[in-house]
Amino acid sequence: MEEPIPVKPLEIIPAIDLRGGQCVRLSQGDYARETVYADEPVAIAQRWASLGAPRLHVVDLDGARAGEPKQLELVAAICRAVPIPVQLGGGIRSETHLHQALDAGVQRVVMGSAAVQHPDLMARLFERYGDALVVAIDMREEHVATEGWQRLSEQNYLQFARKMEQLGAKRLLFTNIQRDGTLQGVDEASLRALLETVQLPVLASGGIRDESDLHALHTLAQTTSLEGVIVGKALYEGRITAQQLTRLFQTE
Repeated sequence: MEEPIPVKPLEIIPAIDLRGGQCVRLSQGDYARETVYADEPVAIAQRWASLGAPRLHVVDLDGARAGEPKQLELVAAICRAVPIPVQLGGGIRSETHLHQALDAGVQRVVMGSAAVQHPDLMARLFERYGDALVVAIDMREEHVATEGWQRLSEQNYLQFARKMEQLGAKRLLFTNIQRDGTLQGVDEASLRALLETVQLPVLASGGIRDESDLHALHTLAQTTSLEGVIVGKALYEGRITAQQLTRLFQTE
């Protein structure tokens, strides 16, 4: 009798976007289109952890805009308050910034702008930090955006992904900026193209609407290197309930 094919899990990772000490969400990366969801991000982090989240994705929006980390004290407080790993992105553009983030207690550091602008630096960091470093591929109109999504580079996102893989990247985080914070659903076509281009583990982000989107991505993960999905607005607006989330954390 043949052994059943094991089901590959999909990490469902709640997002906590920080701006001015508050938990917020932007629409399509636009700082002028901000919704504040909570003024106690540590309590929000504890809530997601208590429901069974495997890890948290924290973004320092102030840091992303400034080009350097701005909320490390709050990030450190989040890391101390939860028993699960935290990954951090936003304004981390040098090895010094990376060290600061790791010292704050995060397990993984997400870097995007530096990867576009300083590939030689990234090659050294990949070798030195390995799995602790994630490359963000923030895409708009098939090009990679930088500097808090405010500038659009000339690099095609698939070519950039291939380059990062060749330089030694261990994991990618893909976001279609035009879907982020819109509840319009994941850009599955662009995500599939990325998964067919590289063999690295990939985290997906941007546009998750409800439980059905997560099930669709779970199915996609069975035959690709999709490893996890980051969920923000759908959680904060109750499109995915606490009961659904707890079940998804346990089964997806």
